[in-house]
Amino acid sequence: MPNEHRLEEQFLSQEAEKQVSNQLDEVEQIEIDVKTDLLKIVQGQADGVSIKGQGLVIKEDIRIQEIKLQTDSIDINPFSALFGQIELNEAVNAIARIVLTEVDMNRTLVSDFVNSKMQNFDLDVDGEIVSFEPQKIQVFLPGEGKIECRGRLLLKEMGNTRPLAYTAVLSPRTQSQPAMLESFNCTEGGGISVEIVTALMQKAKELMNMPSFKWEEMAFKIKDIKVEKGSLILLVETQVKQIPSSITELSL
Repeated sequence: MPNEHRLEEQFLSQEAEKQVSNQLDEVEQIEIDVKTDLLKIVQGQADGVSIKGQGLVIKEDIRIQEIKLQTDSIDINPFSALFGQIELNEAVNAIARIVLTEVDMNRTLVSDFVNSKMQNFDLDVDGEIVSFEPQKIQVFLPGEGKIECRGRLLLKEMGNTRPLAYTAVLSPRTQSQPAMLESFNCTEGGGISVEIVTALMQKAKELMNMPSFKWEEMAFKIKDIKVEKGSLILLVETQVKQIPSSITELSL
């Protein structure tokens, strides 16, 4: 009987792997393990799904070095499961560990997808609205829990627009400490006022300390961030609404 159960798990796992691979532009390795048996399938249940992947590429330019995802017990469509497809009847809680390299992050930042999502943001500086239009950004991961950003933007204030280049060093929020913007320096463009710097640092603090993010009706909660030399490791909680498409959605 245990062997029959294992064969059922293998069948569902292999079919799920094929579906995920077909939705990715590139994949070095993908392993999916579905914990269930025939009786649970008929009842529309599974004990959980674990996903491990390396070298996943979506939307041509967005690459994830490594992802490990584990769901709670799930409620599935029994008819689809019998044909090797896992369709969720209800959203399921999941926790994921995601590894991003410095190279991959910068590749993503210049992608058409990210450029299409970049938006201007406004700051209220002593009652006056100052606008920032991002143009370019590079990320460096020197280690010791720090992230360095170098970028260019257009600054719009008092009816005037001028280019500005900057460098910033920050320490992301972790389980033991809040986010910190350690420095912000203008390298081109004549600098900005102390009032704008103060408002900008406050805005950066709010963004870094946001408890959760939403993307296409999916909520992500970053539980922990670890910065190593050349890589960024995220521990994320989320709600998965579908498998296998959720693996690509999660990595965004």
